[in-house]
Amino acid sequence: MSSENSSADDSSADDVRDDVQRVWDVVVVGAGPAGASAAYAAAVAGRRVLLLEKAELPRYKTCGGGIIGPSRDCLPPGFELPLRDRVHAVTFSHNGRFSRTRRSRRMLFGLINRPEFDHQLVEHAQKAGAELRTGVTVQRVEQHGSAVPDRRTVAVVLQGGETVLARAVVGADGSASRIGAHVGVKLDQVDLGLEAEIPVPETVAEDWKGRVLIDWGPMPGSYGWVFPKGDTLTVGVISARGEGAATKRYLEEFVGRLGLAGFEPSISSGHLTRCRADDSPLSRGRVLVCGDAAGLLEPWTREGISFALRSGRLAGEWAVRIAEAHDAVDARRQALNYAFAIKAGLGVEMSVGKSMLTVFERRPGLFHAVLTGFRPAWNAFTGITRGSTSLGELVRSHPLAQRALTAMDRRPVGATDPRNPGSSRDSAGPSDPTGSSDPAGSADSADGGVSP
Repeated sequence: MSSENSSADDSSADDVRDDVQRVWDVVVVGAGPAGASAAYAAAVAGRRVLLLEKAELPRYKTCGGGIIGPSRDCLPPGFELPLRDRVHAVTFSHNGRFSRTRRSRRMLFGLINRPEFDHQLVEHAQKAGAELRTGVTVQRVEQHGSAVPDRRTVAVVLQGGETVLARAVVGADGSASRIGAHVGVKLDQVDLGLEAEIPVPETVAEDWKGRVLIDWGPMPGSYGWVFPKGDTLTVGVISARGEGAATKRYLEEFVGRLGLAGFEPSISSGHLTRCRADDSPLSRGRVLVCGDAAGLLEPWTREGISFALRSGRLAGEWAVRIAEAHDAVDARRQALNYAFAIKAGLGVEMSVGKSMLTVFERRPGLFHAVLTGFRPAWNAFTGITRGSTSLGELVRSHPLAQRALTAMDRRPVGATDPRNPGSSRDSAGPSDPTGSSDPAGSADSADGGVSP
């Protein structure tokens, strides 16, 4: 018998055995953007994919809902974004002061409601062949023990005792991930986001149409946002965990300052965002993690949708390869390839994002002045939101950006970590950080000028 025929016979035997034991090629835990993307990628490759979700879909998720270029570019073919608004202008303020608005003739990014967006992603995964089960909670995964029939199999144990078997598992179960705990994900930064969905009258909604507000907040690293979505404004703030009372006060003052305190929110929610440490693992055996479960998001803005979509797609593609691996050595090789792909792309962006956060924490006034009054900084912002560049590419390809980041990151003598409540920091801010003139001016026809 030839080796080719022998291999075919072995594969056929595996298929028969898997059918008897109901072994899935890939099981994905969590049906958010990361999980749906992973399920889609594995299903498109022709594999038997099961997507598990503890909630019933559609479900609410605390999130601003901004869809930037990298998110759009990772969507499945034929995916039509359920946009609630198209952003052409951004108003920046520094704790309610020094307000400046930048406008663009081209759309900067789109705004969606997460229940619609996530559900639509899941539907695309289902159309590709993935099977969905909702209302199920995963208690743990096991790669050894009585529940595992062989070394090529992972057991996913559900609440109630049911066990689902798979050749590979993708953990996409959010920032409090059980799968992440199994893998041993380590966190380097944890932040608290508070958000309110505020229905407003048509006259108020019209004032916000096509424009978002980003307010650099009073605590180190904090900021607030207003994202218009038709007759509802998504208003939120985020800051370091441990500043819960101050963060809540910031949101209340922010809403009051905007003249929105008289409107009753339809939803008020909170959420912890978690960034991975540089040496945090992305896999363990035949189990991969992606999205929030892996601590993958941009540390400065805490933008997570594009990181979820991109890491989910990669996790789905490499989960297929792990499912095909016939021994632990090959499975380990594929898992390392997945980790390399994540670190070479998203890891670089996260590294730059951490540097940006450090600069922003120490010098928010200077940061505001540069972004609102220096045309190259605005051009970089628009390039990132549209997807024509990224933070990593900017620093790699522009020596000026590298030097500026290094210069602004220099800590003043005697200063310590601004997130440490007992530390001293560079708190001196200009009375008007933008000065009396605008270097960008109104001559910028495509991304025109600054208006107060």
